[in-house]
Amino acid sequence: MASVTIDDVRKSFGSTEVLHGVSIDIPDESFTVLVGPSGCGKSTLLRMIAGLEEVTSGDISIGNRVVNRMPPKQRDIAMVFQNYALYPHMTVFDNMGFSLKLAKTDPKAIEDKVRTAATILNLGELLDRYPRQLSGGQRQRVAMGRAIVRDPQVFLFDEPLSNLDAKLRVQMRTEIKELHQRLNSTSIYVTHDQIEAMTMADQIVVMRDGVVEQTGAPLELYDNPDNQFVATFIGSPAMNMLMGTIDVKNGKVSVKTSDGKVLPLANGLGADKGTSVLYGLRPEYFSLASNGTKGAIQADVAVVEPTGAETLVICRIEGQDVQVLFTERHDLQPGQTVSLVPDSTKALLFDNGSGRRIR
Repeated sequence: MASVTIDDVRKSFGSTEVLHGVSIDIPDESFTVLVGPSGCGKSTLLRMIAGLEEVTSGDISIGNRVVNRMPPKQRDIAMVFQNYALYPHMTVFDNMGFSLKLAKTDPKAIEDKVRTAATILNLGELLDRYPRQLSGGQRQRVAMGRAIVRDPQVFLFDEPLSNLDAKLRVQMRTEIKELHQRLNSTSIYVTHDQIEAMTMADQIVVMRDGVVEQTGAPLELYDNPDNQFVATFIGSPAMNMLMGTIDVKNGKVSVKTSDGKVLPLANGLGADKGTSVLYGLRPEYFSLASNGTKGAIQADVAVVEPTGAETLVICRIEGQDVQVLFTERHDLQPGQTVSLVPDSTKALLFDNGSGRRIR
């Protein structure tokens, strides 16, 4: 396997630049996820690594080789596409072994590699079937098997689960993660689904508008986002953002909303009095209190969404929606007024203009 280094890579289509100096270090044997909204450039970057798009400027290295001008077949990579890209007239066995056949690999070696990959992916009983006889999940496993038999230095996944239903996506997430752990491969995975990113990645690269907003381990990004975009993109439900200004009273720093509600802070977090800020707090860091509890904020219940293990409650505080996540069972009804207590030690501040984290 090999590491992948992306150094100040830019991509332009005519006069339109879509990647603006992207630099990422992808360690050997890591599972790195490129995540971001549609149009952020993540799939374009993956295609550049694969050699399906030209690099306008900058360098892409796989191992110690700069591969900018290498054709895809010389890069020692394998790609799993969103639409499976299986040959309908070939059996599962022939689909998985086709690239080896093209490379004039010994038939016995093809047989061994295909059957080994089929065993890993639980496809052993399906090798004589055609793609039309398979479910969506089985087709995706065949596409993964086709990549495995090549024994590449780097696996590339381009939103491979987008066409699957919700239950199957969860199952395939687990299978892809287990496959990575078994093969100790270097994997680069593109998705717009931050749940996939959080559950699968060793390293997440959050992209927006052709730039890297932040890179780090899943929980690092969840707990310590660098800006408002990362804070609200990573995590489901998203982090709450309440608008207010910094207030200092009796030596204690807090955020005061336009209607006078006080949002507590554990410390000043480097902001001056009167600064316009966004008070960020994850939904699970609110607790329900009785009326009159010190530090409680009055909120009106708008929507209650029970999911079983958790209940998401959408409240309104002076026109601002606040999502609250409870693991306990509370009998709450729309229109009811509740008292919420924020955990001041978990609150984050962001500049209201730039969205930059105030530390």
